[in-house]
Amino acid sequence: MPHEADIIIIGAGVVGLAVAAQVAREDRDVYVLEKNETFGLETSSRHSGVIHSGMYYPEGSLKAKLCVAGNRMLYQLCEEYGIGYKRLGKLVVATSDEETEELKRLIEKGQRNDTEGLRILSKREVKELEPNVKGTAAILSPSTGIFDSYALMQYYITKAMESRAQIAYKTEAVGIDKIADGYRVTVEDETGTASFTTRVLINCAGLYCDKVAELAGIDIDEAGYRLHYCKGEYFSLSSSKGKLVKRLIYPVPSPHFISLGIHLAPDLEGRVRLGPSAEYVDSIDYAMDDRNQRLFVDAVKRYLSFIEYADLAPEMAGIRPKLQEPGGEVMDFVIRDEGDKGLPGLVNLIGIESPGLTASPAIAEYVSGLVDELLA
Repeated sequence: MPHEADIIIIGAGVVGLAVAAQVAREDRDVYVLEKNETFGLETSSRHSGVIHSGMYYPEGSLKAKLCVAGNRMLYQLCEEYGIGYKRLGKLVVATSDEETEELKRLIEKGQRNDTEGLRILSKREVKELEPNVKGTAAILSPSTGIFDSYALMQYYITKAMESRAQIAYKTEAVGIDKIADGYRVTVEDETGTASFTTRVLINCAGLYCDKVAELAGIDIDEAGYRLHYCKGEYFSLSSSKGKLVKRLIYPVPSPHFISLGIHLAPDLEGRVRLGPSAEYVDSIDYAMDDRNQRLFVDAVKRYLSFIEYADLAPEMAGIRPKLQEPGGEVMDFVIRDEGDKGLPGLVNLIGIESPGLTASPAIAEYVSGLVDELLA
């Protein structure tokens, strides 16, 4: 890695890699710094693997716009580059009159967000599509699917490197200083400490993005950038019970919208998992709590009555980097150049949780627009 760069990206998760693939060019020196030994080891590999449709998010928000755009872009990428996917469709299932009314509000939000093909199904129509799902009504989202997120990240890496971008693994940013024409980034790797300069610095550090912003001198509490870790666990479902549904099956989300709720999601190999749960935690810990197995069964029993305690086995846990505080309002993605904070050329991506995976190609396009202006 040279001592001067045009663009340094911190973080080689799916969003950092997507950004690298989008901003890299033959005439730019682009480098990605990743503190882990390889790419995508944190949030980018601990998720449901779902291509979301964009129905849930506030109208006009970056989450809504970039999810809807990313949905269409992602299917196109999968088709064009042979990335495995299935457009399964999804049911959001109501189990009471109150939840049925919430479905009406949800579909109106989705339609305002330009989500494709949404419609409300009656109890009879739910039973015709999914005989083993119990509900009073449901939203059918035909543009929801599943895909191979690992293959997507490999595609981003290949595209970035074809345009001369380089990735430095086991390399952690430990200092950021503003200089006249950009930033000096101090890193630690296996050989020691070194400093490099860059014209543009892009913070895609995921679970650590607030800490990176802090390194650059931003008061993260004043800016509203402090992250709140929200842990989600997944339990796998026995193969015999997993065959009883064909689509992704979701509950109606809670009013506070901490998550989309514990849902049923198949993968490309035909395995089925339930999750994720949502619990705010103080630190990053991926250990599973087997005691939550009963909570999972109770949560899905209303609409998946065939699932029993013995059908589940612990699988994995992930952490969401949420800007939303416990009990707080839903928060949008932060994607911005920090010129108004006296830090032009620092592009922060803060709180990129779900639907960040789906939105990744659209996020990359959005960031690329900011970068083009900065380097013009």
